[in-house]
Amino acid sequence: MVPAPAANDQFTISAAALAQAVAAIFNAAGVPPTDAAIVAEDLVAADLEGVASHGVMLVPMYLDRVLSGSISKASAGDVVWDRDGAIVLDAANAFGQLTARQAVRLAVARAREIGLAAVAVRNAFHFGTAGRYARLMAEQGCVGIVMSNTRPLMPAPGGAEALVGNNPLAIALPTQGDFPAEVDLALSATAMGKIRLAAAAGQTIPEGWAADAEGRATTDPNAAIKGMLLPAAGPKGFGLAFVIDMLCGGLSSGAVGAQVQPLYGDPAKPYQCSHLFLAIDTGHFPTGDDFAARTAEQTARVSASKRAPGVERVYAPGELVSATRAQNAGTCCLSPETARSLIEAAAKVGAVLDETLSLQQENVS
Repeated sequence: MVPAPAANDQFTISAAALAQAVAAIFNAAGVPPTDAAIVAEDLVAADLEGVASHGVMLVPMYLDRVLSGSISKASAGDVVWDRDGAIVLDAANAFGQLTARQAVRLAVARAREIGLAAVAVRNAFHFGTAGRYARLMAEQGCVGIVMSNTRPLMPAPGGAEALVGNNPLAIALPTQGDFPAEVDLALSATAMGKIRLAAAAGQTIPEGWAADAEGRATTDPNAAIKGMLLPAAGPKGFGLAFVIDMLCGGLSSGAVGAQVQPLYGDPAKPYQCSHLFLAIDTGHFPTGDDFAARTAEQTARVSASKRAPGVERVYAPGELVSATRAQNAGTCCLSPETARSLIEAAAKVGAVLDETLSLQQENVS
């Protein structure tokens, strides 16, 4: 096995090798090879796009859930409701990346028939970045809207009790050019994954990100993990998170509020989150194929807009994700904590990573 990295080192690794390593870990745990490769690809994509909180740092937690039985090894969920533009998919605790792709296929196919379709998913698991699946729909000529609920993480403004999750929302538009116009956001001031990364690195977090268990603002990531995230934009973020909770869990007859379990809780208890995938086929509207061209014109307008003093570049929605992916050029940079956790996860299931994982040390001053 590759030796564990030293505490102050960073490591670079090709995305292809990293995906092979992650797939090998899941495959050694009994996940079918094709499914393991899909999950690995989607996790590594988050690291390539600079979203480490949704990337391979999740592998040890995913693995514990597979070994404990709360993640099913099934490749797909079951359609339990199908009426016009409304479809309900029971994910039965399969990997979120697999059932999210299944939901995208169902939504796009139905939207092409009748204009728009919604696929609500219950008994689901974490699927990584919502934007990835919205983009998959945009690449097929549909406006893609993806949302999910999580366990309660945020209080109402002025409250001291977590009532709703930081429920992510992503919207991607068909766009001519190098990238689809896209927004992908959680409705908290930050993602819990970023706070966990700060805790693992022994760093503080910015003010306004979180509160402790008593509702007091904190910069201590460990207190934040035991406490609550704060809503983005106060009552606006809280209100939108509340609505998304009901759209996901309510429409699917799935879990809402405290019925969703902690992602990092008992690995034997299913997570039971709910998702909603909405596809709108632009070809059913008068704009037709012109929609992608008009969107590209507007993204170009944003990118070329006047910059504030000291700002080198203005990014259109979705452009930074694309630029980060291009800049990384197929290479991921892992923190020592994440690299070590992957090595330990591989050892737990006997996955041999000598040929698939080659961590190259990069000194960081």
